[in-house]
Amino acid sequence: MLGCAMAEKTVFAQLFQIISRYEFNKCVARYQGHHGVRNFSCWDQYLAMAFAQFTGRDGLRDIEACLHSHREKLYRIGFRGKVSRSTLADANSKRSFLIYQDFGMHLIERARRLYRDETFVLELDQAVFALDSTTIDLCLSVFPWAHFRKTKAAVKAHTLLDLRGSIPSFVALTPAKVHDVMALDWIPLEPGSILTMDRAYNDFERLYRIHQIPAFFVVRAKKNLLYTRVKTYRTSDKEAGVRSDQLIRLTGVKTAESYPEQLRRITFVDLRRDKRFVFLTNNLALPATTIAEIYRQRWQIELFFKWVKQHLKIKSFYGNSANAVKTQIWIAISTYLLIAIAKKELAIPEAVSLHTFLHILEVNLFEQRPIKQIVMDALQQKSEPYDSNQLILFDY
Repeated sequence: MLGCAMAEKTVFAQLFQIISRYEFNKCVARYQGHHGVRNFSCWDQYLAMAFAQFTGRDGLRDIEACLHSHREKLYRIGFRGKVSRSTLADANSKRSFLIYQDFGMHLIERARRLYRDETFVLELDQAVFALDSTTIDLCLSVFPWAHFRKTKAAVKAHTLLDLRGSIPSFVALTPAKVHDVMALDWIPLEPGSILTMDRAYNDFERLYRIHQIPAFFVVRAKKNLLYTRVKTYRTSDKEAGVRSDQLIRLTGVKTAESYPEQLRRITFVDLRRDKRFVFLTNNLALPATTIAEIYRQRWQIELFFKWVKQHLKIKSFYGNSANAVKTQIWIAISTYLLIAIAKKELAIPEAVSLHTFLHILEVNLFEQRPIKQIVMDALQQKSEPYDSNQLILFDY
């Protein structure tokens, strides 16, 4: 029904009709986004920047030229103000990025509801999350506010990814100097959920706070961990890769005080790669092989970062200020979420990866046909040979 209702609209207009303008306007009002604005609204800014994300535009002049080439269609796809590079640059620099951050968080909630029942490789009742960060490199001479190292500037995106559907549930943008472990102070964890992380998050005071929520964690242990074995928790299963499964107590001066309770220490060997892992967890119920698999699924967040960097515009920027950079990153995240929401709400076949869906959309943005019809027509064409090296985020 949704596709039929939007049949006469362009693909671009159909996509943005999915978005709640009411929620967007609430975010604008919260930060007084229209204070002193005459004719280029925050919605116009959002549409122009999202267009740049969909089509991979190289700069503000490129955005202006491409939108002006479709001048007669701009009103019908939602633009009310004139798009010029100077106006867009001014908006990106001066209008608070918090408008787009808050709206991005609204889209996150909506996407998570849609993907809540997605199948997961493990049959678990709990939500499973992966926490990690990715560094977005910048030029120090152009972005001095983001100074990172002697000759380098960068920002960092700390991301909590819901592994059931590969939807981010929390994103925080900070200077790259901020250590990854600080994200444990900000993330909203649900009671009973499971969080998997790499070695960078070995902070036992913060891990103990997760334990007290109560929630569970699976983290890879550091090699210099000081501990004493309390007892063997479960017998090893070398055929499955489990070398040991122990209950331990930390003995370091600071760690013993920070985490006063027992932990479970699992030594696991990935038989396919002949690689040894040592995991720490406060979950005493799940089998050791399940704990290992939960950590292995952490790789989904690496795929998420690669997908976003490969397909969206967050490696070069349309403005130099901190506000302009954060605005662009949040609109890129919103674009990813919009594609994921549209794919679900329009019942696009599971066989169509997010990557394929994005490419179908970007070459048909100004077509006046239902999105689903365009996708189905594309599927009827002769299939190209499958490239096994192609990154596909939603297929595992």
